[in-house]
Amino acid sequence: MTSLTHALKAEAYRLGFHLVGVTTPQPPPHFSVFENWLLQGRHGEMDYLATGRSRRCRTAPNQVLPECESILVLGIRYTAPLETTPATQIGVLSGRVASYAWGEDYHDVLAGRLEALVKFTEAMVGHPVPSRWYTDTGPIMERDLAQRAGLGWIGKNTCLINPPLGSYFFLAEILLGIPLEPDQPFSADHCGGCTRCIEACPTACILPDRTLDASRCISYLTIELKGPIPKVLRPLASNWVFGCDICQQVCPWNSRAIVSGQAQPFEPVFTTREDMPQPDLNREIKLSPQAFNLRFRGSPVKRAKRSGYLRNVAVALGNTRNPAAVPDLIQALTSEPDPLVRRHAAWALGQIGGPTARRALQHAVKYEMDPEVRLEIRDTLH
Repeated sequence: MTSLTHALKAEAYRLGFHLVGVTTPQPPPHFSVFENWLLQGRHGEMDYLATGRSRRCRTAPNQVLPECESILVLGIRYTAPLETTPATQIGVLSGRVASYAWGEDYHDVLAGRLEALVKFTEAMVGHPVPSRWYTDTGPIMERDLAQRAGLGWIGKNTCLINPPLGSYFFLAEILLGIPLEPDQPFSADHCGGCTRCIEACPTACILPDRTLDASRCISYLTIELKGPIPKVLRPLASNWVFGCDICQQVCPWNSRAIVSGQAQPFEPVFTTREDMPQPDLNREIKLSPQAFNLRFRGSPVKRAKRSGYLRNVAVALGNTRNPAAVPDLIQALTSEPDPLVRRHAAWALGQIGGPTARRALQHAVKYEMDPEVRLEIRDTLH
C-alpha cells in the first residue's frame, strides 16, 4: 500500500500537480455547516446544490462511489495577480476577470490528467479499479477532503490555503476502490486574528462561520446568477465582469506565495490570454454571439454565456461613470436582441447620466417591447 501510494503521488507530480494528498472516504466533518448554509438560503439560485442527490452524496464519498476505499486529492496552481490593485478606477473603460479564468478552462485541462492517473493506478495493480474523478464538478465536500488529505486549511474567505502556495490553485479528486496510505489531516488554522478578506469584500458576503452568502458574492453575481443583478449590488460589483479575486488578493498567505512563485511555477496552460485580465469594455459590449464563442473558446468565461457576460460588461461600464461609454451603451439599449443586456445597459446609462444618455432612454422607452426592460428604463429616468 505504501509503495503504491508513493508511486501514485510521484506520477501526479510528474503530470504537473503541485499538491497531492490521500484521505479516507469517511463522512466530511463540515456537512452540518453545509446543511445549515442551505437552510439559510445562502446558495442563492444554485438549486442544484440543494437536491436530494447532492445532499445525500455530500454526506459521505461512498454515496458517490460505493466501492471507494481512498481518495486522492490534488491541487494545481494557476496564474495569480502580481499585486493588489483597486477594484476599479473611475473613468477607466477596462474590466477585470478573476485570475483563474485568464488561461485555459481547468475542467478541460485536468480531465485528461485525472484519467491518466486512473489508468496509471490500474497498470500498477494489474486490474481495473472502481473510480470516479471530479474537478469542481461533483457532489462532494472537496475542501473538507483536501484539508483531511493534508493540503491546507479552510480560510475565513472559504478558500483552501496551503502555507507555501497560498490559495491560487484548483482542486481535483479521484475516488478509488483500492486502499492507499492516508496522509495526516492539516489541523492548524493560520488565519489567526486576521480579518483582511472580510473587511475587503465589497458586498460583505463573507460570514463569520467561514461560509459565504453566495447571493451577494461578486463571483456568484457575475457567473452563477442567470437573471438580473440586484440593483443594490450593481455598484458594488465595480468593474468585475467575470468572478472576483479581492478576498484572495488581500490574503497575506497569497502575498508570500507570489514572492516564492519561482520555486513553484504556475501551470503554463493557465497563463494569460491576450488582454484577459483587463478586457476593453467598449469592445466587449459589442460582441456578437459568434464573436463571443470565438473569443472565449476553451475559456472558463464561456460559463457565464454571452447573455450573462454582456450583462456584467454593461454594469461595469455604468460603474466607470465615463461618458465615453455612452455611445456603445446606447447601441446595446437599442439594438441588442437580449433583453437582459438591454436592461442593464439602461441602468448603466442612468449611472453615467448626462443629456445624451437621458435622451436615449426617453426615446427607447417608447419602443421597448419587453416589460422588464421598459420598467428598468422608467425607473432609471425617475
